[in-house]
Amino acid sequence: MPSKNLANFRQFKGLITLRDDFTDHKYGHIVSERPIDELLEYGIILLDKPSGPTSHEVASWVKKMLSIKKTGHSGTLDPGATGLLPMGLGEGTKALSVLLMGPKEYYSVARIHSTVPTSKMELILDEFCDEIYQKPPQRSSVKRMTRIRKIHEIELLEFSDKLFLLRILCQSGTYIRKLIYDIGEVLGNGATMIELRRTRVNNFYEKDGLVKLHDLHSAFSLYKEKNEEGKIRTMIKPIEDCLSDIPSVIIRDTAVDALCHGAQLAIPGISQISNTIQNGTIVGVYTLKGELVGLAEAIMSTQQIVLSKTGIAFIMKRIIMKANTYPKGWK
Repeated sequence: MPSKNLANFRQFKGLITLRDDFTDHKYGHIVSERPIDELLEYGIILLDKPSGPTSHEVASWVKKMLSIKKTGHSGTLDPGATGLLPMGLGEGTKALSVLLMGPKEYYSVARIHSTVPTSKMELILDEFCDEIYQKPPQRSSVKRMTRIRKIHEIELLEFSDKLFLLRILCQSGTYIRKLIYDIGEVLGNGATMIELRRTRVNNFYEKDGLVKLHDLHSAFSLYKEKNEEGKIRTMIKPIEDCLSDIPSVIIRDTAVDALCHGAQLAIPGISQISNTIQNGTIVGVYTLKGELVGLAEAIMSTQQIVLSKTGIAFIMKRIIMKANTYPKGWK
């Protein structure tokens, strides 16, 4: 039975209504009411990576553990590093690129090769709190070209003898081991990273609660063997949570399948829209139930869209939802 726009029940902010519409409960699901099988296809786990395995190994273990076809992680952690490793499930892996738009936070223990005064250490760290040049290490998975990365904050938390503890808030793609090496070079004493833990990726924080591998295995076994969903639901977040920091576009049911089959988003298909969109803005495109359809780039601003009745407003960049989830509403 059709019901009125349900998107307002999600945490969408600053939406302008272009046209009221209705959504049919026979198709799709309100995000908070997805069945587990669908959550495994459009979900994300905030995994607490242990020290030892590679990030790719952890992703492979999760895939086998949950008996799903595809997993992917956002931001590789070295084998010895621990902490927050966002793990996308199924089609949800396609939305992980959004997390690269925000900063990452790390805590690192390092050793300098000879003692220096605390005042000198703090002075040098201040020099690194800005844009820096970095060349990826030889064993990195990206091309070794010098690039610019932004260090938003770098804080000396403890300094004892030759050991120091840093909190670093930085742009995605910053190599912390290389940063500490460069700090040592500027100090003139040399420095080596000993331990590294990631505590934030964009809008996800360690304090939100991370999932350990053995707890995930236990919760999924409980679901499969006894059909108890409580624990596994607390561990798998909807993939829509990745996009809470970017503008939103809510579309009508009749427009959903057209986008899934390659169409671009025209103004008549829009129900609601964020009030901050400019030409070139990356947005999340959602159904009236709050489900993520895909990512798009605006070619019109909010003001232009509000004042227009026809025309293409967004170019779809990545489709997340599977085709035929909603009925065909186009010719």
